Amino acid sequence: MTQNTTAAAQLHPADPADAPWWRDAVIYQIYPRSWADSDGDGIGDLPGITARLPYLRDLGVDAIWLSPFYVSPMHDAGYDVADYRNIDPIFGSLDDADALIAGAHDLGLKVIVDLVPNHSSSAHEWFQAALAAEPGSAERGRYIFREGKGENGEEPPNNWPSVFGGNGWTRVTEADGTPGQWYLHIFDTTQPDYDWTNPEVGDEFASILEFWCERGVDGFRVDVAHGLVKEEGLPDWDGPLQMLDNSDAALPSGEDEPIRVHEAGPGAKPPMWDQEGVHEIYRRWRSLLDKQPSPERILCAEAWVKPESQLARYVRSDEMHQAFNFDFLDTHWNAERFRNVITTSFEENDAVGAPTTWVLSNHDVVRHASRLGLDQSLPRPNGIAADQAQPNAELGLRRARAATMLMLGLPGSAYIYQGEELGLPESTDMPDEFRQDPTFHRTEGKEIGRDGCRVPIPWVRDAPSLGFGPSDRTWLPQPESYGAYAVDQQAGVAGSTLELYRSMLAARREAGLGLGSAAWHELSGGDVIAFVNASADDSRRTLVLVNLGAEPLVLPAGTVVTHQSEDLTTEGHVPTDVAVWARI
Repeated sequence: MTQNTTAAAQLHPADPADAPWWRDAVIYQIYPRSWADSDGDGIGDLPGITARLPYLRDLGVDAIWLSPFYVSPMHDAGYDVADYRNIDPIFGSLDDADALIAGAHDLGLKVIVDLVPNHSSSAHEWFQAALAAEPGSAERGRYIFREGKGENGEEPPNNWPSVFGGNGWTRVTEADGTPGQWYLHIFDTTQPDYDWTNPEVGDEFASILEFWCERGVDGFRVDVAHGLVKEEGLPDWDGPLQMLDNSDAALPSGEDEPIRVHEAGPGAKPPMWDQEGVHEIYRRWRSLLDKQPSPERILCAEAWVKPESQLARYVRSDEMHQAFNFDFLDTHWNAERFRNVITTSFEENDAVGAPTTWVLSNHDVVRHASRLGLDQSLPRPNGIAADQAQPNAELGLRRARAATMLMLGLPGSAYIYQGEELGLPESTDMPDEFRQDPTFHRTEGKEIGRDGCRVPIPWVRDAPSLGFGPSDRTWLPQPESYGAYAVDQQAGVAGSTLELYRSMLAARREAGLGLGSAAWHELSGGDVIAFVNASADDSRRTLVLVNLGAEPLVLPAGTVVTHQSEDLTTEGHVPTDVAVWARI
């Protein structure tokens, strides 16, 4: 095989062995509704999570991140919070949360909880008070209420859309029954945006952070971290801002994905995203967390911000500790694109002294075992329906295993989404009547939405609800295919995706790959991604290599392969779409 080469170049320096825990942590995302149901109502809960924590200890992760479990009407699966200091009864109680945190700590696992500061539920007592109050009142001042345009205020204050489709504004009916002001909701109508220029809002969230720190949590994943502050005056926006559908529009070669409605891309900033004022908020939060008793507590930003240099501003030394690398997640199966994202990510994060936080799947995107089995010339879809182009399941899983080996071989921190260690594909045959994502409903089905990646995971093939709970009930239907992916079908089975993850995570920890340096290897180029992850004293050197080319790649003489994403049909030859770790 002819191979282009690049000169070995240092990408990233090693961290010291005593670096803070979060710089190299592997963190497992639990979507509480879909992980384990203890009482048979078909919805996962906190006691179910606590009972299954030993599985995560044995998997080899360092921490868990829990998506929202707060009191909520559940119009957006808990991201519409009505009470930030209590647990929704469908998940359990505060006592259950305390037991979960204590149980995790007993097993050596840290606990990160979701914080949703951009908006509340419309059922929140603050918003209910705002609806009952008059325009200009202190109660309305906690949210973004404005007079409408037009002769009688019948038009929205500006042209901003909702991320979930439709208008970003809703008009209220005043106490006297007349049409009144409009309130902003960048997401669903039941998720009114806070006005972060109001000091009351900042003080309330500082108090919420302290509440959960006192209960023992180790950090916060911050939802929509780039959206809290809006441009003064709320001007109209006519720049690049669009909902993506599942059309056949091609992704031009060498170009980035189109900007989605929730993203801030290069060039002029949309007035609802990535405003300078967010950084002042996070500096306050970092100061608050730094004053907490040890161990060190962290902030992780969900910030869909481009380019990487702009995202890196969220992880400066006095702001957040981590920010998800969504450019990495969005990278299509293309070696050059991966190399560019990896290079730029290290350059920008190292410049501010922050680790790079790698991620391939989460509760908002098509699972990467399916995503990588789609046509890679097309943009990433927002969900997949049964009547649309289906992923190649075998190809998608093959690439997903290789991509995960790439991710876990990179220095920095990494997030794993529940079920990806089983190789779970997206649920693509879900009947429309079961779909709950507001995106699906607000776009009248044009956007399929995120339900397909949120289906309850399988534990036992021949048990009710595949072992998810003691009954057959599940809040979203499980595909028949999920039985073959169940934990009991993979545990102890050589070559299974679960055992591959267990082996990789154990080796990653033992070798200290998360704290290592990175330098491109001479084989890197063309259709090959190859770098050397080395310990600080250079006593351990691991070659991480992925072959995306059409022909097998011959490894250098003396290379000792320790892990491979698929069997090597010939010793020393890496087949197409296969990754290896090797001693050199």
